[in-house]
Amino acid sequence: MNADESRRRIRAHLLASANVKQSMADTCLDGILAGAETILAAFCAGGKLMLCGNGGSAADSQHIAAEFTNRLRPELRRMALPALALTTDTSFLTSHANDVCFESVFQRQVEALGREGDALLAISSSGNSENVMRAVQACERRGISTIGLLGMQGGRLGSMVDVPIIVPSDSTQHVQEAHIAIGHIIADLVESALFDGPMTTARAAQRESARTGA
Repeated sequence: MNADESRRRIRAHLLASANVKQSMADTCLDGILAGAETILAAFCAGGKLMLCGNGGSAADSQHIAAEFTNRLRPELRRMALPALALTTDTSFLTSHANDVCFESVFQRQVEALGREGDALLAISSSGNSENVMRAVQACERRGISTIGLLGMQGGRLGSMVDVPIIVPSDSTQHVQEAHIAIGHIIADLVESALFDGPMTTARAAQRESARTGA
């Protein structure tokens, strides 16, 4: 491996990734804010966040779910927030894919676990993942809000989800790099809204009341 050529490739990748994020600062602000508000509304109503995607987007689903269920900021001691990645139950995923089909693995879990007032974060770099689209359709039938983390002009999911967040890039690598940044931003916005400032106690009490039915 030629060291100079390798350095050139590293620099080019980093600059291209940074350019995508700079473009997002001009095109994605409203979508990111709407996504955070959708998730916040679900939590405040006693609902949960479900996440799904394939490959790198499956890993992002688990990563982002962990930021909510654990916490994003290590210095913030707070209650857990209910977030569930639909990509983690290997016994269900393999049995359903084997017995029925892979295209409905997320749909089936939405049908089993989803409730009106929940939210789904659907992650697809292409915007055309069949199993993710079926999950979104199942959410629509159940009154579950949907947010799409997408790329490549949004694909078919861009017109299916309630809140599309479309990374302005056709590079799968750069789209995925942007998706995790967006996930962190959304988690920070929701965490701050729930646990920072004068509204913290009221919002936490609202969520706990909704959760317990009190």
